[in-house]
Amino acid sequence: MEYTSLPGLNKRVSRIGLGTWVIGGWMWGGSEEKEAIAAIEAAVDAGISFLDTAPVYGFGRAEEIVGKALRRIGRDRVVLATKAGLEWNDQEEIRRNSSPERLRKEIDGSLRRLGVDSIDLYQIHWPDARVPIEATAQALLSFQAEGKIRALGVSNYSPSQMEAWRKVAPLHTDQPPYNLFERGIERDLLPYCRANGIGVVTYGVLCRGLLTGKFSADHSFAEGDLRRIDPKFQGDAFRRYLAAVDDFRPLAQAHGCTLAQFAARWALQQPGISVVLWGARRPTQILEGAKISPSPLSDRDLGEIDRILKRRIPEPIGPEFMAPAL
Repeated sequence: MEYTSLPGLNKRVSRIGLGTWVIGGWMWGGSEEKEAIAAIEAAVDAGISFLDTAPVYGFGRAEEIVGKALRRIGRDRVVLATKAGLEWNDQEEIRRNSSPERLRKEIDGSLRRLGVDSIDLYQIHWPDARVPIEATAQALLSFQAEGKIRALGVSNYSPSQMEAWRKVAPLHTDQPPYNLFERGIERDLLPYCRANGIGVVTYGVLCRGLLTGKFSADHSFAEGDLRRIDPKFQGDAFRRYLAAVDDFRPLAQAHGCTLAQFAARWALQQPGISVVLWGARRPTQILEGAKISPSPLSDRDLGEIDRILKRRIPEPIGPEFMAPAL
């Protein structure tokens, strides 16, 4: 297991972190609590010390499951990250709300569900155009002063939005989507974070499972599954992405790893990446992520990856479809 430091924290963290969106079950076909707790325990026993969750993952369920697992494994064994800034109604319709009033409600709810006194890294899940970024940043500063959080982070923020934040408060991390198929952050976000000492924790390294190599063109996703609305998983686009995945197989085999491990290894060695989140709801899934080789891919490998992408995916589809309503 590789470890690194994140700004604002005095603990070293594993470079593979456990992402718990799938543990919440919502938009992923559900999850089984006993198995999810076992997955968290297996992750920590394998050396994964970074756990990332959010209230919206299962509308509180993921945080509750993480809290139950923490009582079994011990709070001091993990660096705990969660998020805020989204709200929902009884119809499970999501919208952004980063007002100080909403955040005050969320921090107390997260602490209760997680069963902890403080959160190591507290992140704003999505920028909210209706609320001044400075007001949101000030709210997190107040939580820090109260001892409820340690480090301040954001997710899905642009460089200009991070710049506005940094005028009034420190910014320790940003959490954007990033994987072999979704590389938009390389243009400006990664250079900005490197230049300003901001840690980058990425999500979606397996591109909603596409980079596991487990799907075929005729695969059918259940009602409510996120991939039913992901344009990458539709029609000709799905076939093009699957063809690229097939082209990656010999490269992964040459390194003695699975396709998923190959995709994560690629992300880990990109300049500026601190932590890569690996989503799992069963022990076997997270143990695959814990066994990623520390040996980097060669320049030849990286060049071949870029050639495959250029040939198979001349017009990449981004992750914008995931953005919640304003």
